Amino acid sequence: MKSNIGGIDRILRIVVGIVLIALAATGVVGWWGWLGVVPLLTALVRFCPLYPLLGINTCQKKD
Repeated sequence: MKSNIGGIDRILRIVVGIVLIALAATGVVGWWGWLGVVPLLTALVRFCPLYPLLGINTCQKKD
């Protein structure tokens, strides 16, 4: 599995994931807030399964 998530993308996914999980845990949003696990996990493994299907790669290319 080749990395396809770059630095800024990774940071944004971590922040969004943590915020959604925190909102769900405190009851501010409904159950769907627990979907924040998805961006958090994809950021931690540095791979998004949708990116290859869409032809997206936010990693900097190394020559």
